[in-house]
Amino acid sequence: MRRAQPRGGLKAATIEALRKSMTYDRGAEMACHSELARRLKIDIWFCDPHAPWQRGSNENTNGLLRQFMPKGADLSGASQTWLNDVAALMNNRPRKTLGWRTPAEAMAEEIQAFTSTVALET
Repeated sequence: MRRAQPRGGLKAATIEALRKSMTYDRGAEMACHSELARRLKIDIWFCDPHAPWQRGSNENTNGLLRQFMPKGADLSGASQTWLNDVAALMNNRPRKTLGWRTPAEAMAEEIQAFTSTVALET
């Protein structure tokens, strides 16, 4: 498995500093979570059963993804280009929870704030 390369001029150190943990619901797709955590060197957390409020953003995003792929769709035939296009559409869609900014805009602001306050390696 290859680690994703930084985009948009981001330094690897910035990405490593921002990626601390991931939170999932208790789906079967996370059966190998310990291996993922080891490879990415992050903590993985799971929402409590029957606690949808702990994964509201996740549930909303799943609903938006259903516009492109129905639940249970086999993605083994999906090209990386198509998956990247879906990700770009999702990341550039304004969200009410972000004050109608896009996830890409919100992340860019977070990265800018982070990089302006933390000394990074050159």
